[in-house]
Amino acid sequence: MKYIKTIAIFLPFLSFLVGYSQNNKNSKSISYTIAYASKETGDSEIYLTDSRAESKTRITNRPGRDGYIAWSPDGKRITSYGYYDGGNTWSIHTMNSDGTNMKRLTHAKNKWDNSPTWSPDGKKIVFARDYQDSEEVWRAELWIMNSNGSDQAQIKPLNGGGPYFTQEGKLVFHSIFHSNSEEICIANVDGSNITKLTNNKAKDLHPEVSADGKQIVFMSNRDGNHEIYVMNIDGSNQKRLTNNDVDDWNPSWSPDGSKIIFQSSDENGEKHVYMMNNDGSSVEKFINNAFGAVWLKTQK
Repeated sequence: MKYIKTIAIFLPFLSFLVGYSQNNKNSKSISYTIAYASKETGDSEIYLTDSRAESKTRITNRPGRDGYIAWSPDGKRITSYGYYDGGNTWSIHTMNSDGTNMKRLTHAKNKWDNSPTWSPDGKKIVFARDYQDSEEVWRAELWIMNSNGSDQAQIKPLNGGGPYFTQEGKLVFHSIFHSNSEEICIANVDGSNITKLTNNKAKDLHPEVSADGKQIVFMSNRDGNHEIYVMNIDGSNQKRLTNNDVDDWNPSWSPDGSKIIFQSSDENGEKHVYMMNNDGSSVEKFINNAFGAVWLKTQK
């Protein structure tokens, strides 16, 4: 009888331990496949969420805005930009996908390094650099470096921003042709063989290639405000997907190409991330108070 009473006393405690262990196991088993930025804490920090936006975790906690996120091909690392000098300097960082081991890779003072992207093998990072030269002319350059930050070099003669690698190792980016014209182009990573994919007197920006390499999603203001468009990898079959009174920005493909997430603003000017089918149908709010969301293309 004494042993029975002892067991009865410890049963609730054992039940708690089992429940705690199971909950802890479940939290560790969550697969975070979408990275985004949010000002939920007042400063712009980077968060991760799952494919249904049911769970989230913050991975940065640094003074100065963080964003322009890109996953490494294996999903183990992230590159992004961050503010320094009160926003006068933007620099590129890398970190593990849980936010640990953050490293600052670029240190060019009074220059805006942004939009980093990984090469298909994860060994290189290409990024955009914007700055005002000694004659007060704004420059928009593309740069390449090793993923540890070494061997930084400008990719000449490319200009513009928003670089993204194709599976074959070519660069898709937006290039500046006139003051009010930026076109989506594709080129070799050494800057050769530039081909224009769009041709509008408008700003076509932020291209992202689908995981199967067949399509590009991008944003354009060719019809007034910025909307989301899609086209084949060779620039053919361009289609408008969104039709809103506010600007839609920063589209990103799901791994299987069936969905696209993008940011838009509500009637109060607050930014949120939305999801839609790849034909523009079934638009729904996906993540509140979020922007610049990117989908991991490979399953971890």
